[in-house]
Amino acid sequence: MAAAGISQLGFVTWDRDTPTGGTVYDQNLVTELRALGIDVQLHRLAGPWPEADASTQANLARALRAQPACLVDGILAGTSPEVVDAAVESGHAVTLVVHLPISDELGLDPARRERYATLEAQAVRAASGVVCPSHWGAAELRQRYGRSDVGVAIPGVTPAPTAQGSQHSGIPRLLTLASLTPTKDQVTLVRALAQLADLAWLADLVGLDLADQGYAAQVRREVADVGLADRIRITGALTGAALDQRWDAADLLILPSRVETFGLVVIEALARGIPAIVSAGTGAVEALQLGATVSTDAIQGTAGPTDTLPGTAVPPGEPTALAAVLRRWLTEPTLRRAWHQSALARRGNLPGSQRTAEA
Repeated sequence: MAAAGISQLGFVTWDRDTPTGGTVYDQNLVTELRALGIDVQLHRLAGPWPEADASTQANLARALRAQPACLVDGILAGTSPEVVDAAVESGHAVTLVVHLPISDELGLDPARRERYATLEAQAVRAASGVVCPSHWGAAELRQRYGRSDVGVAIPGVTPAPTAQGSQHSGIPRLLTLASLTPTKDQVTLVRALAQLADLAWLADLVGLDLADQGYAAQVRREVADVGLADRIRITGALTGAALDQRWDAADLLILPSRVETFGLVVIEALARGIPAIVSAGTGAVEALQLGATVSTDAIQGTAGPTDTLPGTAVPPGEPTALAAVLRRWLTEPTLRRAWHQSALARRGNLPGSQRTAEA
C-alpha cells in the first residue's frame, strides 16, 4: 500500500477486548501495515455495535474523516450507511473490512435481520472499497449486494510450536475455540459427542460465554443432560498461557459453525500441526485447504474423510454426521495419522499477516 502512494491510513474498529478471529485479524493487520511504513491511526470506538445511537454515529463520522483514507470494521459501518456515504462524498476513501455479514449472525429476530441486511447493502454500495478475509466471503458479498470489486485479504498466522496433544495421556483431546453463540453451534458438537460416550476422549469448549448468555446456558444444560460434564469442559474465554496450554494439549480442532467466513482458528490449528473438522459450505473449508491443492469435492465438503486435507468438512447442524466422522477419527489410527501428517505438512505453507497487509 505504501508503494501505491498511501502513507497515512485510519483504522476504525470496535473498542472491545473480546478475543475473536475478527479482533485478532484487525490487530495483526494494524501491526503489519505499520511495518510496511504506513502511519496507521487506530480509532477504537466504544458502543453497542452493530447498534448505534446518535452519539456513536457521530464518533464514527469523525473517525472516518480523520484521515484521507481508512479501513473500518464492517460491524461498525454495516449499520451506518449514511455515515459511510457522507464520508465518501466529502472525498474520503472508506474501505469496509467485512469479517461476517452482520445479518448472518444466528439468533437475530427476523425484523432485526432484515434491517441489518438492508443497512449493510447500502453501506457496501456506498463504500469506496470492500475487503473480505476469504474468497468465499467475497463471493457471497458479490452475489448478495451486486458489488463486483470486493477484494480478498486472507488472514495470516503467527508460527507456533507443534502441539504435543495426547501423546502422554493417551486420551484424545478435542478442542473448539469460538464464542458460545448459535452461529458457532456448540450444541451440535455436544450432541455429536453424546453419541460417542462409549469411546475415550476429552473435549474443551473454549470461548466467550457472555455474548449470548442464554445460549451459553443451553450449551451447559446439554452437557449436563447427556451426563458428560466430567468429559466436556466449558472454560469461557482464554488468552495467553492458559490458551496456549489448551492448544498444546489438543489433537483435533472442531469448528461446527453454521456460518463462517474463514475461520482464523483453523489455520492457527494447522500452525501447530493440529487437523480440523469444519462445516461444509462455509469459508472454513477455504481455511482448511490453505496451502494445499485439493479436489473440487473436498473444497465443497462433499468428499468423505481423506488424507488429502488435514481434516474434513461435514454438513453443519447435523450431529449424527459429525459423530460419524469423529468415530472414524477416534477408532482408525491410519486416518488419524494421515490427518496429523497433513497438518504438519501445512505448517510451512501458511501465510503470515504481512501478506494480509500487502493484499
